[in-house]
Amino acid sequence: MSLQLRHLSTADADFESAFQRVLHWSAETDAAIEHRVAEIIEAVRERGDAAVLEFTARFDGVQAESVSALELGREELKAAFDAITLAQREALEFAAKRVRAYHERQLEASGKSWSYRDEDGTLLGQKVTPLDRVGIYVPGGKAAYPSSVLMNAIPAHVAGVPEIVMVVPTPRGEKNPLVLAAAYVAGVHRAFTVGGAQAVAALAYGTATIPRVDKVTGPGNAYVASAKRRVFGQVGIDMIAGPSEILVLADGSTPADWVAMDLFSQAEHDELAQSILLCPDAGYIARVREAIERLLPGMPRAEVIRASLEGRGALIHTRSMEEACEISNRIAPEHLEVSSSEPHRWEPLLRHAGAIFLGAYTSESLGDYCAGPNHVLPTSGTARFSSPLGTYDFQKRSSLIEVSEQGAQQLGRVAAELAYGEGLQAHAQAAEFRLKKDAR
Repeated sequence: MSLQLRHLSTADADFESAFQRVLHWSAETDAAIEHRVAEIIEAVRERGDAAVLEFTARFDGVQAESVSALELGREELKAAFDAITLAQREALEFAAKRVRAYHERQLEASGKSWSYRDEDGTLLGQKVTPLDRVGIYVPGGKAAYPSSVLMNAIPAHVAGVPEIVMVVPTPRGEKNPLVLAAAYVAGVHRAFTVGGAQAVAALAYGTATIPRVDKVTGPGNAYVASAKRRVFGQVGIDMIAGPSEILVLADGSTPADWVAMDLFSQAEHDELAQSILLCPDAGYIARVREAIERLLPGMPRAEVIRASLEGRGALIHTRSMEEACEISNRIAPEHLEVSSSEPHRWEPLLRHAGAIFLGAYTSESLGDYCAGPNHVLPTSGTARFSSPLGTYDFQKRSSLIEVSEQGAQQLGRVAAELAYGEGLQAHAQAAEFRLKKDAR
């Protein structure tokens, strides 16, 4: 059966309306899910461990006498690490080393406290401190993601968070050894085999067994996303993630099979994932389409890829690479591949993307696993105002102000003037009390 994949051209009169249909995706959560999540969160908030046990039995099919029985000890994580193959151990440790090195550089660049004194001796600055405890959610339903453990736990570890709590669903009690081994390698302090909205609620409010955290990070299904949205304010969250996305900006110099497989790499996540090609070379677009048709039948997740490409994918013919860059900025994709012989020529024109992959050899999948930068990225156009997960997400900043006696004389007069103007007399007089008598 021929693939029904959109083929657009910016030269067409109806391009704009067709383009908007490609981009359209509703982030609205199903009302039934919202209602169910609200009930789960309230139950966990009121009944704690008892509710967590009830929902774990109902949704994951895991019976336990206590939540303590669902906690994975450090010894079990180490045993999982020892039990996986040597190749898997070496791959986890290699990836973890690169992810750690990248986030250590990130911390050095922007994660330090600083201060200075001005002419009158007043000290001003900023104190950067790690969060006390964070929770990382690791999906464990349709697939298991050890890479998500590395990407969430390692930057928290680098940022100096003293306690990292992992929650991961284990449907029917099946524990993925790679996920457990990744938790061991990444330095997770505590881990529970609990998932879904109940896990998010337990992290947000705390139970007798699962400690309350300051922030929850990590991807999940619609129930997890809804729960994160509801507990935000009680705890911090990283973002509300939508379906995965890839945009390939191609000049026609990369083998068509490579680009076709790169489009598959996101389409295979789920039916709502989005894969788009922007290219000014019509002949190259035709070759990529042929490669897609030829390679698709051999993919284990062919039906998921087909549904994704037909539902939300597109091959877009542009007038130029410059126009392709403009359209890319409008899309603000999660993953942006600049598949060009001159990637650094086009990179300055690209303003909005979660991660930018430069050159034909930089497949998006390398960023997912082991390149070093974080793979938790803004989706659904939110790269216009959001950033990848990083060490800065696990820190907070406190302003430092130490006003000298001399500095209080000038600052006090200015503050009092503005405070009186706002009708806040106590503010004004608090500043004026510190003025020398002859200056009042």
